Amino acid sequence: MTDLKNNEKYVIWHIEGGLGKNVAATALVKDLKLKYSDRKLIIVATFPDIFLNNPFIDKVYRLGSTPYFFPTYIKDKDTIIFRQEPYFEEGHIKQEQHIIKSWCDILGLKFNNQKPHMVVNYSQSKFVEMWLRERPIMVLHTSGGPIDNKNQSYCWTRDIPIEVANNIVNKFANQYHIIHVTRPDGYHLNGVERIDGPLNSFQLFSLVVVAEKRVLIDSCLQHAAATFNKPSTVLWIGTSPKQFGYNIHKNIVANKPKHASQLINSYLFDYNFQDNDFECPYSSPDEMFDIGHILNSI
Repeated sequence: MTDLKNNEKYVIWHIEGGLGKNVAATALVKDLKLKYSDRKLIIVATFPDIFLNNPFIDKVYRLGSTPYFFPTYIKDKDTIIFRQEPYFEEGHIKQEQHIIKSWCDILGLKFNNQKPHMVVNYSQSKFVEMWLRERPIMVLHTSGGPIDNKNQSYCWTRDIPIEVANNIVNKFANQYHIIHVTRPDGYHLNGVERIDGPLNSFQLFSLVVVAEKRVLIDSCLQHAAATFNKPSTVLWIGTSPKQFGYNIHKNIVANKPKHASQLINSYLFDYNFQDNDFECPYSSPDEMFDIGHILNSI
């Protein structure tokens, strides 16, 4: 039974969402612990592995796997709980600030353009050996995140159009071993090594570390690249580097569309990541991006 006389104090940070969002949250672990230095810091997250080994965290739980959590940390305890959603902060909804700034507002921390921080242990550092190839590696991340609609293999708000990806491959395939990271249902490219199966977080992140060139989208790998100081070319379509990006990267934002989207499904956000093909305001990939600009950036 829980010892009710336990005088330990806690601060609990609950983090939901995708892998990239969890990586961004690591930027504030140290600041949160220093603010509440007299309390044990407990993290509950959808991707607990990226918080492990951090000396400022006392215990990590996977969201949904929290046995005896209430009597251990909450009932009759001196506990501060943060379970707010940064996506619903006013500054984020108005597209005025970075997600890390929105978390600072929730946690009562000062925003200093903090970057994500993950601790890699010895065993995880060996994952780079998975990616040793004869030629230098270019990682090309064309699609990310889960798509619930199984009939939709392309998400225009975030994925790189196949025409753009093919131009990149044709330009650099003779110079680099291109590793294509995509969803299982993502489109196929010729002349590349395709990665669409399950990898643990640090196996995936080690690809970013070992690669000489990185062409990414708004997804977990661009957050990881910022974490490990790996400048990358990042393409943005329906999301913004102002809210999710980092200055270390070459952030290429899609051209303003020639005609406005009707945004019929929008409420607190402009574009959804799925079931919104009818809202795409572009007639062709050429309207989105100047491919020459992308190739020069790489």
